[in-house]
Amino acid sequence: MVLATAAFAQDVIPLYPGTPPGSSPETYPEKQYFSKVWNTEVVSNVTKPSLTVFKPSAELKNGTAVVICPGGGFMALSIASEGTEVAQYLVKRGVTAFVLKYRLAHTGEDATQEFVTAVADRQKFHDTVGAIVPLAIDDGLAAVKYVRQHASEFGVSPDRVGIIGFSAGGAVTAGVAFKYSPESRPAFVAPIYPGGESFKDATVPADAPPIFLVVASDDQFGLAPAAVGLYMQWLTAKKNPRNCTSTPKEVTASARARTACRPTTGSTASPSGWRWKAG
Repeated sequence: MVLATAAFAQDVIPLYPGTPPGSSPETYPEKQYFSKVWNTEVVSNVTKPSLTVFKPSAELKNGTAVVICPGGGFMALSIASEGTEVAQYLVKRGVTAFVLKYRLAHTGEDATQEFVTAVADRQKFHDTVGAIVPLAIDDGLAAVKYVRQHASEFGVSPDRVGIIGFSAGGAVTAGVAFKYSPESRPAFVAPIYPGGESFKDATVPADAPPIFLVVASDDQFGLAPAAVGLYMQWLTAKKNPRNCTSTPKEVTASARARTACRPTTGSTASPSGWRWKAG
C-alpha cells in the first residue's frame, strides 16, 4: 500500500505557514499506523494540516480538481480507504486530487480504539471532538481556497475545484458547503455519509454549489437523518441535489451499510468500485 501510494503522490503541501489559526503550538507528533480496530491505515494527532497532491498524466488531465477529506470521527483519518485510494481512483480518470489531513482531537496510543470507547458515550464523544470540528471545517475551507488560488500551477480550472468527504470528512465537506467565501467556494460538494456536525438550522447560500450525497438507511452510526436533512435543504433551496440511498433490505449487515451505494463487483473495503463523475 505504501509503495502504491508513493507512485501516485507528488507533493505534500502545508496548509498554513505556521501554527494554524485558532490553534496553539503543539509538541506531540502526528502518527500513521495500521489500525487493527478499523483494519486499515490511519493517521492521528494532526496539528499541522496538509494537502497531498495526486496528479494525473498530461494525457488524462481534464482540468477538474477534488479535495478529499477522509473520515475518522475527528479522532483519526482513514487515510487509505477514504483518502489515497479515492485519489488514485480519480487520478486514473483525469482528476487532480488533494488528500486533506485536517486537524484532529489529541489522542493516545491508538486513536481508533479511543474512538470506539468515546462514541459509545455521546457526551464523552462531544467533549472529545467538539472544539476541533470548527477548526477542521476551517481547514477544508483553506484547502479549497489554496487549490483555487494555485489552480494554474496544477493545470486545473479554479471553477472546477470541488470537495468530497467521508463521515467526519463529510461533515467538513458540508461545513464548506455552507461557510465558504468567494475565494473558497467549491464548484461541487460531495458529503458521503456525513456526520459529526448538524447544519439543520443553517441557511443554504444563494449561490450554493451542487451537492451529491451518499448514505445508507441503516448506517451504523445513525447518520442517515443528517444526510437526508442536507438533501432536503438543497432541494428546498432549488439547488438540484443528487443522492444515493439504500434501504436496510438491500444491506444484509450494518457493517456493509457504508458500501451499499457501490457496485457489487470489487472489494467493499475499497472505493475502487465507485461510479461517479466530477466536473
